[in-house]
Order: sequence, then C-alpha cells, then structure tokens
Amino acid sequence: MATLVIDRSNIEVKSDGAALAVYEAGERRGSVPVKLLDRVVLQGTIRLDTGVLTRLAEAGVPTVLLGGRSSRRMAMLLGPAHRDASVRLAQFQCALDPQWCDSWSRRLIVGKVRGQLKLLRRALVERPDARKPVFDAIGTIEAALRSIAEKPDLAAVNVRGIEGACAAAHFRGYAALFPDGLGFNGRNRRPPRDPVNAALSLAYTLLHFDAVRASYSAGLDPLIGFYHRPAHGRESLACDFVEPLRARAEAWVWSMFRNRVLRAENFTLDKGACLLGKAGREAFYADYEKFAIVPRRWLRLQCAGLAAALRDKGEPLLDDADPEGAEG
Repeated sequence: MATLVIDRSNIEVKSDGAALAVYEAGERRGSVPVKLLDRVVLQGTIRLDTGVLTRLAEAGVPTVLLGGRSSRRMAMLLGPAHRDASVRLAQFQCALDPQWCDSWSRRLIVGKVRGQLKLLRRALVERPDARKPVFDAIGTIEAALRSIAEKPDLAAVNVRGIEGACAAAHFRGYAALFPDGLGFNGRNRRPPRDPVNAALSLAYTLLHFDAVRASYSAGLDPLIGFYHRPAHGRESLACDFVEPLRARAEAWVWSMFRNRVLRAENFTLDKGACLLGKAGREAFYADYEKFAIVPRRWLRLQCAGLAAALRDKGEPLLDDADPEGAEG
C-alpha cells in the first residue's frame, strides 16, 4: 500500500474506473489504482470532482487537504464509519470518569517524557559541543519523571503542569542542536517563524492525520480524548496519541537538517510566516513515508488495544506510550 502525495499547481485528478487519473495542463500524466492506495495528501491548486472523493471514500482511503504553501490542514475525508457503536459509547463514558482519564494521562505523559529523554541522551553523545544546555534539560526532565513515579495518584491537572515544564526544558536543549542561522530558539506556531518550526508543524500535522485515521478505523471517536479534553473543532483523542510520538518526530526533523536534506534555502518568509518551498516539500514527503512506518504501526496497535479495553470495560491501555515497541 502507498501514499499518494499531489503537491503541484494546475493538476486535475479524475476518477477513471478503479483508478485515479492525473492530468497536467489537460494532458494525462498517469494513473494510480485506488486499491494500491493507503492514504492521499493533496496540497496546492488541485482540481477534482466529487467522483474522486466518492471513490476514495468507498475504498476507505483517507484523504487530507493541506492549504497552499502554508501546509496547514484544511480538511480530512475518512470514508465509511466503523459499525460498532458500543466502542464509542464506552469511550464517552470513560471520558467522564476522572480516574480513567488520570490513569491514561499519566501513562501518556510518562511515555512522552521518556521519548524526550531518549532524544536528548542521544544528542549528548552525538553533539558534545551542545553538552551544557542538553545536560541541563536532561536533569530537569529526569527530576520530573521521578516526581511522577513517586506520586502514583497524580491527577491529570498536575500531570499537565509537569508536562509543560518538561516541554520547556526539552526545547531549550533541542534548540542547541541547530545552527544559529536557522533562527530556532524554541517552539512557535500559527504561523511557524523559522525553518525548524515549519518542519515540526508539518510533521505534527501529518502525524495527527495518521492518528485520526487509526482512531477512526478502530471504531473510536477521534474527537473524544482523555488527556486532551473535548474542544470545538479538535480531534482530542488523536492529539492524545500524537503526544508520545512528538520526540520521535523531533529526532527525525533534526536528522533532516543535520543531513542537509532540508536547508535554510528551502524556506522563505512571507509576512512573518516561514514557508517550506516546493523542493523542500518534495524531500520532506519522500522522507516522511520512511519515518512514518513505525509510528503508524504503533498507532494501529494502540487504537486497537484501546478499543478492545473499552469494549471489555478494562483498564486504560497504552503500551507505555513507547513507539519503539512497534518496531520489528
């Protein structure tokens, strides 16, 4: 199965039997059998009719539409809903259970923090020139992890405070890994103002799409989260699942710049927003497909496990939120 990414202007996509046909300036450039597709990413000025969307929906191929050069998610098409409503009913009940939500939140953030530590410890070995900020960040995060371990009944509200402190420390250490010329001093968004933040935002967006798709396929409601509380227009459960994957995405973005797959010249500034250009997006999407193999497998396993736990009225399951467990 493959991901179809269309990121060029003046492209038209038409339904052609069991395939999608791609046209440029009225000339047919090729076709892709729908049965070979696992997901579709559309970005740029692309024309397509409802027949294309219907064909993708019928085949259960999720589609995400990204807005122009900003790579901001505009819409998602997920296909037919899962038929087992009992899972969603149990999910709604657990979302109202503080004990369930606290247990879920604790495991979720422990996994996220462990991922941050893994990245920073690796950086400590590979970047001795950045030892001081990285070492300080590790110390702060290790102390936070100990505080979680020492308080088994920690409520979600307190977990959020610890998570925030860890994130601030983590990004101080993480920022030291990039050249000053990239202008990366920490996390910023809406819009991202430097190349590293632009790459991180796109990576998080694509991971979120994968998390929504995995949740939906397992019969879960992506809108109803346990750590991220339900909010208008937000797939809160997908947000939950993305948290343990963030450090893995950050490590991948670091490797993209370190190996010069992405460079400062791939980005432009437009009214304060840092935008990834066409050549950079092409490299980004190609490499993302290799990176995303393990996160996608982990998401499928965790969503299936959560659905089973909800169906059986068991304990909240999360594989210590460790994507490494999905490898092999």
